This record gives sequence, C-alpha cells and structure tokens, in this order.
Amino acid sequence: MPEIAPITDTDTLARLCAEARSAPYVTLDTEFLRERTYWSKLCLVQMALPGAGGPAVLIDPLAEGLSLAPLYELFLHRDTVKVFHAARQDLEIFFHDAGLFPEPLFDTQVAAMVCGFGEQAGYETLVRRIARASLDKTSRFTDWSQRPLSEAQMTYALADVTHLRAIYEHLAAELDRKDRRAWVEAELAELTDPATYESDPARAWERVRTRSGSPRFLAVVRELARFRESHAQARDIPRSRVFKDEVLLELASTRPATPEELGRSRLLQREARRGEIAEGIMAAVRTALALPTEALPQAEPDRGAQNGGAGALAELLRVLLKAKAEAAGVAPRLIASAAELDAIAAGGRDCAALKGWRGEVFGADALRLCRGEVALSARGSSVRVVALSAAQGAGGGAVSGG
Repeated sequence: MPEIAPITDTDTLARLCAEARSAPYVTLDTEFLRERTYWSKLCLVQMALPGAGGPAVLIDPLAEGLSLAPLYELFLHRDTVKVFHAARQDLEIFFHDAGLFPEPLFDTQVAAMVCGFGEQAGYETLVRRIARASLDKTSRFTDWSQRPLSEAQMTYALADVTHLRAIYEHLAAELDRKDRRAWVEAELAELTDPATYESDPARAWERVRTRSGSPRFLAVVRELARFRESHAQARDIPRSRVFKDEVLLELASTRPATPEELGRSRLLQREARRGEIAEGIMAAVRTALALPTEALPQAEPDRGAQNGGAGALAELLRVLLKAKAEAAGVAPRLIASAAELDAIAAGGRDCAALKGWRGEVFGADALRLCRGEVALSARGSSVRVVALSAAQGAGGGAVSGG
C-alpha cells in the first residue's frame, strides 16, 4: 500500500478541489473531538473522487497555515454531489465553522433507510452488504487531535470514504429505480436547515429530565439550564463541565440564594461554588423566583392520561405503521416517530407523517383508521387494511381489557 500523506497546505488542497469540481460526486467524512469542548473540534477531513482508482485523500485542518476555503468553495459547487454517511455531526461542524452546508447533499444513511436497509443503517453494515468488504474499526476511538497520525488511523479514515463510493452509486441507482429521490430530499431539507443546529440557551431546559411538574420548579430548571448553556458556549467547554443534570436538579430543589447555601450542595463541585459559576447559579435562581405566575413554564401534559382511549388507537397506529413500512421497504422511524403516533391518536394533524410521501405510504390510511373508516385484519403473518361500511364504522363499540 502506498504511503499516505495528509494534505497540509492550501495550494495542494485547492488543486484537489479544482479537480473535484469536474467530478459528478465526491465522498466525504470527518474525524473530530468533542469530549473537552462545547463545539466539535475538527481534526481531519477525508475525501475521495469517483472510481476505484480515483484520488482518496486526508486533509489536515490542524496543519499550520492551512485554509479550508477551497473545500468550502467546492461545497457550494452545485454540479458535484457531496456524499456523506450519517451527515448530521459533519454538517454541524461545517455550519459552525463556515456558516454553510455542502450542496447538493446525499446522505447514505438516509438513503439506506428509504431503500429498506433498516433503522439507522450503520456504515459497517453497508460496507459489508453493498461493497462486499470489511472494516478494521480498531482506530475508531483514538485521539484524532494528536500528530503525527498513525498509519492505522489514516488507513481507517480513508476507508470511510473509499467504500462510500460503491455504496453511494448502489443507493442512488436504487432510489432512481424505485422513484424515491424525493423521499430522501425531504429528509435532507431538515439536515440542511440552520435551525437544526442552533443551540438556543432559552430552550436548553427541554433536554433536562424532571419528575416534578411544578411550574416554579420548572422555572428554576429553565433559568439554570439557560445559564449553563450560555456559559458553556461562551467558553467552549462541555455543559457537564459547568455542572451536570443531577446537580441542576438538586439546585432547582434547594434554590440557593447565598454563597453559604450554595456551599451546602451535596453534588456541586468545589470550583463551581465560587466565581462566575456560583454567581450565575444564584442569579438564575433569583430570576426564576421573581417571575410572575403567568410567566412560569408548564409541564407537558400526559397525553395518555389526558386523552383516555387514545392510547389504544396509538397502538393500532403502530401496527399499521409497521405493516406499511414493511410493504414499502422503508424503516418505520423514517415515516413516523412514537411521539407523532401518539399525537395523531390524540387528534393532532400537523405531523410530517401525514404529509408528502409519508402521507401516501402511511398517513392517508392512518387518518382513515382514526375516523373508523378502515380496520386492520391479520392474514397469516401479514396485516391488511380493510375498508368498513358506514354502518360498520358507526356501530363498533369500545373494546376494554379484563
């Protein structure tokens, strides 16, 4: 195997990207670290051009003096498709670094789900099933910020884009054969929406799992989470380095107003009991306690308790979804999430599962099921949708267990 030499200067990168502009597609991947930072630290970019003998290179963004500007110019060149696998984290890095997304974009994980390879098909699975090859994953969790990179690291990194060529060509052909390009493009529209990658401190509390639905308690949780997110972003440190969720919940319960009260925390680390973090905690508590009642957040209602029998309808929708997904050869999660099924059962109609291609595959019959116009029938191991007459639909009674 020839020696691998990462690109470390802008001129070489520019020549490669100029060559890539004449290619119908390029395959791309990144290696990064996030354990010690809030924002991912880009450590390596891999890129391959079409063809078994096409160039496959490593680009070292940590090399002194290297600018990624030629790569970002290629990202905006619309005649060359940019192919990734499970692109979300890669796109977040590029959006945060340069404020742009590669276009046009193709995500082989999304395409694989549309083509019947199951939920979140892994790259290793696609390499084995489509490229008929195997991967050595021993370098997967190495420190990609260390230089020089080892031969094993570089070989591993290149495999993430060389096999991707065969995977892309197979899936692209399969999408054309099944006329499902539009299905993938609908998914990619969300992946390239800037709102997908915005970390709004005001909404950070929604990620915190709480047991109490007390509006005042939730207000303290919200303000503490807002402070933690803002502090972590400003200093580019993981939010857990400010304080962890269990600490946040303890502080929301004890509501320390003074340094002495803060010092009695069982979970808060010693260095956080003074300075900016301590001041931020106490300010967040004061803000939350001063809010008028009408400004307090409300807990999400228990949809199952609120809607009674909707739980049974949601279970029927799950059966319908599984049957429809199997018939279409699509991963069920790509059509509808569990939360969407619950919402539909409870009367919600503003769901992606009811629109576009999802509406054709699943949504139309889901609405008919909700209206009592169809029933589900089992024949052997398959489930069928059976139309009901008006009299049958109106005459059905509730089914209760016991």
